[in-house]
Order: sequence, then C-alpha cells, then structure tokens
Amino acid sequence: MTTLDLAPPLAGPRVEGNLPGPRSAEFLDRQQRRESHARSYPRHLPIAIDSAAGSLVRDMDGNVFIDFLAGAGVLTLGHNPPELLDAVRDQLTRLTHGLDFPTPAKDDFIDAQLSMLPPSMRDTTKIHFCGPTGANAVDAAIKLCKIATGRGDIISFQGGFHGSSHAAMAVTGLVEQKQPVANGMPGVHMFPYSYCARCPVDLRPDTCAVNCVAVLERALRDPNGGIAPPAAVIMELVQGEGGVIPARAEYVTRVRALTRELDIPLIVDEVQTGCGRTGTWFAFEQYGIEPDVIVASKGLSGMGLPVAVIMYHERLDRWQPGAHTGTFRGNQLAFAAGAQAVRMVRRDDVLRNVQERGRQLAARLGPLRSNPWVREVRGTGLMWGVELADPATGRPVGDRGRRVQAAALRRGLILEVGGRDDTVVRLLPPLNVSADLLETACAILVDAITECTTGNRPVGAGLGARGGDALAGAATA
Repeated sequence: MTTLDLAPPLAGPRVEGNLPGPRSAEFLDRQQRRESHARSYPRHLPIAIDSAAGSLVRDMDGNVFIDFLAGAGVLTLGHNPPELLDAVRDQLTRLTHGLDFPTPAKDDFIDAQLSMLPPSMRDTTKIHFCGPTGANAVDAAIKLCKIATGRGDIISFQGGFHGSSHAAMAVTGLVEQKQPVANGMPGVHMFPYSYCARCPVDLRPDTCAVNCVAVLERALRDPNGGIAPPAAVIMELVQGEGGVIPARAEYVTRVRALTRELDIPLIVDEVQTGCGRTGTWFAFEQYGIEPDVIVASKGLSGMGLPVAVIMYHERLDRWQPGAHTGTFRGNQLAFAAGAQAVRMVRRDDVLRNVQERGRQLAARLGPLRSNPWVREVRGTGLMWGVELADPATGRPVGDRGRRVQAAALRRGLILEVGGRDDTVVRLLPPLNVSADLLETACAILVDAITECTTGNRPVGAGLGARGGDALAGAATA
C-alpha cells in the first residue's frame, strides 16, 4: 500500500487557532465576491487548500487535515499518487484531448475497465464515453434506454441522487434542488427505497419482508396501475447523498427479477459506489445481480481527473452516431491515470484494504449506537454514515450534523453531511487509507459526536466569526 498518508511534511492532523485562518479568510473573501452563490463546500468547511498528499490536505495557513471527503469520493487513491502523476506526465507529451478517436491510452483504459466486470458480462458489454461528469452519464443512460425501448417513462427511488443536470435532477429525490426549476423532465415516477431506519411503509425492519418493493411490483404489474411500461428503472444500491443507505439484498434481487420479468432495462448508478468504494469494484457484485446499464464516473481516474462512462449490454446499442456526444469525452490524461489505477488496485490488493478498513470502521463506530442521538451507524467498505436524530421524537436534527462537521474540522478531520435535512455525517476516505490514519479519524469523529450531542458547545464555536457565518448561512444558501 502507499505510504503517502504518513509522509512528511503532512505527517498528521494539526490545527492551530481559529478557522478560517487569516490566509484562508482572504481567499474565502475573494471567492464570495467573485464566484457564484451556488458554491457549496466552503460554506461549511471554511478553508482554502494549499496542497495535499495521500489522505491529508494542508490549508493556506499551514493547518493539516485528514481528508475524508476526498473530492466527494473521486480520490480513490488519495491526493497526487506518484504513479498516477507519472502516467499523466507521460501522456502529456503524447496527447491530451482526443474526442472519440481511438488512441492507445483510451484502448488501455477500456481494457482495464472491462476487465473489472464480472466474467459473465465482459463479452457482451459495450462502453460509451460521455461528457466528463456522472450527471452527463446518467443523461446518456436514460437516452440510451428510451431509444432502445421506444418508451418514455423512468422509474426512480425516493432519496436517490443522480446529479444536477436537467434529466439527472428529474430522477433525483431531493425536492429542494428540483423545486426552483420549472418544467422538469416529465414521465418520472418515484417509489420507496429500502431505508429501514425510516421505513417508507411504516413497518419495523424486524417484521418487514421488504414490503417497500411490493409497492413497485404492484404498480408495474397492475394493468390499472397508471404507469405504462417504462424505458428504465434507475437506482443506487447504496444511496450516497441520500445518507449512505445500503439497500437490503432482497429488495435489490426483487427489483432485478421484476425488471427482467417485464423486460425493463435496469440502470445501476455506480457513480459514487463504483471503482472499489464498497469493497468490490462495483456494488452490484455484492447483490448477485447483473444490471443492463452501469453508470460510472467519480473514481475512474483514481485521482480526480474527469471522465464518465456508461457500460451496457450490447442489445441496447440501438442509438445512431452522434446520439450522445461531448467535447471533453476524450480526456487522455484521465484514461492514462485510470488504466494505471486499475493496475495499482490489483497489484496492491486495494479492495482487500477497503474490506479490512470497512470492518475497522464498523468496529470503531459501532459503540456510537449507544449514544441516544445516534439513530443508526451504517455503511459498507469505505462508505459510511452516522445518522443523528432527536432521541425524544426520532426526527432528523440537521443542526447536529453540521455541528459534528464543524467540531471535526476544528480537530483536523474533513467530513461531509448528507441525508434528510443533512442529518447523516458521512465518511468517504481514499481506498488506500492506512489503519493508523483511519483510527485517528475515528477518534476525532467519536469525540466530535460526543461533544455535539451533550450540548456543551454551540455550533461554530472555535471557528471564529467567518466560520460561524459560513455555517449559519447554510440554511439560506
């Protein structure tokens, strides 16, 4: 495994004084004056980043943080892995932009990606290069299925997140994002997802036979159910932005059986779960299913260079030349890095590290369940969440999630929040994170949750005026 995590000068977390420090504050002030109001992360994580290596970042004031946001999950092998930098440097001297022409770097990348599929899928799978974002790949998957089936409706699931483009937003559950944008893509039907902590049909998990999926089964099998045969069903097997919610196995297998029975293409969105995040290369492997379409993006280059693809069964390859294009679909630097990343994953047994660190997280965070404010600790591989709720009512308490995020930042740990009302504190470490650094991060998280669920400190305490303003502004941003 890489030793970058502990390499000097970034030897571990170190935070001195208030956040943001004076140099970060200068950058944040300029950002506020010049950038869009839609900017997000610095409102809750008020730092300006100077440099990074492995799982650690340093801000403009010399503070060092463990980065368990990891570029929203794109940095599968951490910041600036030397071997991937070498691959990119070599490709820089050859070709950087190739549209959809065949090139050695692209051919190597395709070989690498197809080789990570289950053997039964490799010979029947086609790959399509989209614009450089996961949302664009979601759009492409929807278009592919509409063209291939001649149908128009799409089934999606409550709590899911598929991106911010017009079509991807339409199949996303987050109402706050969709409400200001009139005339969204029509023909989208939202169904309950397997979220046992907040059961969508009000049945306890210990008595539930995954009744939530029965709602979908009845609607699609009922000739008077009101939904024509759809072009596709799209789902995440572990909802990421929705709060790190792994679907129950029976739920997934029944959805797959239903879509096969009714000849409906199943799109599995692996933008966040793919490339090893859950301990297998794709999350669907853990459920024993084979989707018709796979959407992948975030982790494909291993280091944050943008690239997005859909991989699908050849029978769906019905669209015409130019049906879905994108000027930046030929990012040769991302191809070179991505092929090398796959080789490193195999050579260094990175997936085994993901599984072992996942077990470490489960053991380390499990005792949090005794905290009355902790509703659930859940996750798989290196994708984990701690859901907070009012112990008296069980209702979401988003301010506590933001408090934990701020308290962890003061201690040197960068985290994200998600889920309903931002009540889930999320961890997305690099996949090659060391056991020692993970232990340090877990200790910080436990301390932060303990602090923020005992009422000892107000939100924003210790961050200074700017940090407090950034946190307070989140509700209206």
